[in-house]
Amino acid sequence: MQMTFRWYGEGNDSITQEMIKQIPGVTGLVWALHDKAAGEVWEVEGIEKMRQQIEGHGFNMDVVESVNVHDDIKIGLPTRDKYIENYKQTLRNLSKFGVKVVTYNFMPIFDWTRTDLFHPMEDGSTALFYEKAKIQEDYKEMADYILKNLHGMTFPGWEPERMAKLDELFEAYRPVTKEKLWENLKYFLEAIMPTCHETGIKMAIHQDDPPWDIFGLPRLLVDKESIGKFLSMVDDDHNCLCLCSGSLGANPENNVPDIVRTYCDRIAFAHIRNVKHFPNGDFTESSHRDCDGDVGILEIMRAYHDCGYEGYIRPDHGRHIWGEQCRPGYGLYDRALGIMYLWGCWDMLEREAGKI
Repeated sequence: MQMTFRWYGEGNDSITQEMIKQIPGVTGLVWALHDKAAGEVWEVEGIEKMRQQIEGHGFNMDVVESVNVHDDIKIGLPTRDKYIENYKQTLRNLSKFGVKVVTYNFMPIFDWTRTDLFHPMEDGSTALFYEKAKIQEDYKEMADYILKNLHGMTFPGWEPERMAKLDELFEAYRPVTKEKLWENLKYFLEAIMPTCHETGIKMAIHQDDPPWDIFGLPRLLVDKESIGKFLSMVDDDHNCLCLCSGSLGANPENNVPDIVRTYCDRIAFAHIRNVKHFPNGDFTESSHRDCDGDVGILEIMRAYHDCGYEGYIRPDHGRHIWGEQCRPGYGLYDRALGIMYLWGCWDMLEREAGKI
């Protein structure tokens, strides 16, 4: 297991490399060029600048999160081939710097979706929260709320330029059924797989968050069956998963440890996030401690250990604690606590297996 930490870059993150260096066992920074819009080529010069910021502090830059997919590819417009070629060139450029895994998603319009970025918790902290009833209402209201609470920080999938064109985007996606979205995803993957073989890069798709349709938009990767469909649709060792326990775990019917065991050989990157469910369908993110949520963190870690997982992993989201002012879900303190909890689980499993 290779522990990583998502970092947004110098001048774009309240957390410094020196702070992350003090978290035991973190060997890599998960990064992106956040000034690049979906569909643009990531040039070598920009990647080199990030390399200096990351490797210069003793971390690897093996995992990128994310190279976002242009809407024309998801919709299946004639212009998609141009953007696919740009994507291929980005992969080639990234491979020059030793990048091994590229994370992405295929969610229409919205990336992850929450209705409250700073929901009060009983312990005095705040956390990301999803109120089911609000998702039946005005999508513009939700988008405006999120943008106003980012305080000028970037958030992939929530670019102000895209959010300003929501009505146009919803109209463009209107003819895109769930089956059509599957077809467009397959087209994209089949087009880039030769480049993945050429570069050695594994594509790791993130599950839809939350794992159900929202605002009438189709979602694809939502459960064990749909993940199986995805992997068999393009059955290639470079077509992999970024398995997110929090995204899948938002649905109480998803058995995340079982999903890990079933598809472990195709998991290139793991997000470990805890979620607490409420009877009305709401959910809140919580600390990584197993009993603070409902996704089964202990059994998820056991599943990875039993499978002999040697891939990349990171704590995905955290509460906002101890008065920290930070990007929603991406503060230092609770994610650092999460890392230590995950290491504690892993070390105990290693001890039980007689490895340490």
